[in-house]
Amino acid sequence: MSGTQRDNDEWVRRFHPADSAGVRVVCLPHAGGSAPFFFPVSAALAGNQDLDVLSVQYPGRQDRRDQPPIDHLPTLADQVFEALRGWADRPLVLMGHSMGAVIGYEVARRFEQAGDGAPLGLIASGRRAPSVYREEAAHLLDDQRFIGEIRALSGTASSLLEDEELVRMVLPALRADYKAIETHEPATEPPLRCPIGVLTGESDPRVSVAEARAWREHTTGGFHFRSYSGGHFYLNDHQEAVAGAIADYAAEFVKEAANR
Repeated sequence: MSGTQRDNDEWVRRFHPADSAGVRVVCLPHAGGSAPFFFPVSAALAGNQDLDVLSVQYPGRQDRRDQPPIDHLPTLADQVFEALRGWADRPLVLMGHSMGAVIGYEVARRFEQAGDGAPLGLIASGRRAPSVYREEAAHLLDDQRFIGEIRALSGTASSLLEDEELVRMVLPALRADYKAIETHEPATEPPLRCPIGVLTGESDPRVSVAEARAWREHTTGGFHFRSYSGGHFYLNDHQEAVAGAIADYAAEFVKEAANR
């Protein structure tokens, strides 16, 4: 796939292209999230010429709002995997927040199973390990309670959720994403061969520090862990630190790959 074709890829956004970088960092948004959520991270890493930061745009939002959102996580992971194969001419680091962490895990499994450009590593942010189960069914709530659930996580600006027209626009994608993640049962075997780095908020109501550390069980490679003050969207208050952690993890993944 040519560079021009890739830059026109509907799945991928490159806010600060680094054409000479040796590693691509692929950012995968949370439920209801869109590619620009990672713009600050991309901007913070723009001076690091070793990393080309990509951000994935799921169907059903922003410039893809005319496309139906996908409410089945394996299907979404399949499509993200196919899209990213065209970017695997350089080693990939998959970085996902919340639902994006699970998509990253599933995409990493697909790369390893295919033996096709296996990722250097996975960075899982704001999500409990696949082996940790919590029963959740917010996607079945009526609109008012569903929006309240989202507002409680502080992931979407209150002004957005108070604008009825905007809510009508984003609600289908939100509900589809929540259904996708809440009905998904990730496979826990075999573990990934690539290393895993974890980032988490110390007061996240959706994942305890112990549940985040349980990602260690899902790799035969290295494991790295950092926690920050804050809740589910801790990274909004720690953009520079999170960007630094991503760069550090990517460097560690490169070293581990060289030693394998």
